[in-house]
Amino acid sequence: MSNAICIREVRKRYATLQALDGVSLDIEAGEIFGLLGPNGAGKTTLISIIAGLARADSGSVQVMGADVVSDYRNARRMLGVVPQELVFDPFFTVREALEIQSGYFGMRDNRAWIEEILHHLDLSAKADVNMRALSGGMKRRVLVAQALVHKPPVIVLDEPTAGVDVELRQGLWAFVQRLNRDGHTIVLTTHYLEEAEMLCNRIGMLKAGRIVALDSTRNLLENFSGLTLRLRLDRDATGPAAGFPKAEVDGERMVLNLSGFAEIESVLTRLRETGAVIREFDLQPPDLEDVFVRVMAGH
Repeated sequence: MSNAICIREVRKRYATLQALDGVSLDIEAGEIFGLLGPNGAGKTTLISIIAGLARADSGSVQVMGADVVSDYRNARRMLGVVPQELVFDPFFTVREALEIQSGYFGMRDNRAWIEEILHHLDLSAKADVNMRALSGGMKRRVLVAQALVHKPPVIVLDEPTAGVDVELRQGLWAFVQRLNRDGHTIVLTTHYLEEAEMLCNRIGMLKAGRIVALDSTRNLLENFSGLTLRLRLDRDATGPAAGFPKAEVDGERMVLNLSGFAEIESVLTRLRETGAVIREFDLQPPDLEDVFVRVMAGH
């Protein structure tokens, strides 16, 4: 599969702060990629370099094969960015802002697409309202609309749901998934890890300007996070639990912390060998928040 974004050995320093320290990363065309990390990890700096808002000290970045420095016009045309900050022009209505944004990219007769964006982001009722009169959540919707107005193949969402209500969040993700099905590559940064777990095919984790984890969401969950197995037996669990040194026992109930799915069958086999009958079985799946905490603690 071809790469939508290709990042090679990117470094960026601000005075004494090494914001990015040799980041290399390929984001495949057509995927939803999560870029996660604590505050100050370098996520926004990396996005700024991809978008041409900052220049790397060394290394290279390409968007759909266009270098963000030497071929910046094509690179920026291929990219739509939703920034963290609420940046808007207070002199125009929502529709006017989108029409002007279309003009920046030389797009004419774009009204049908603008109306479709307004509809899917639930902005149609606010289309002729001045930007100053919108709530914070509505302004964020307009930022998403502006990023999409020139139909870029790659869309970067930098904390797009920060400070917005649940209804907007759900509507936005449904629209993002639809865009992805239509072939758009999505790059997402978020502190809502359940969103990343639900949406992203792959995840990269940044810490102190370095990539400290990079894999499919499924592999990260399986390799970095343990499983919690809760059982209720037909008898006091003290005896059957003797073969599991770290088991927690409370009457007929026992709790086991497993390193992964591969352990489940051996645990059940050993329990059957004791003659115990399982009355209830509950498996708590791995959680991306747990993975995130473990990865950050280990680097």
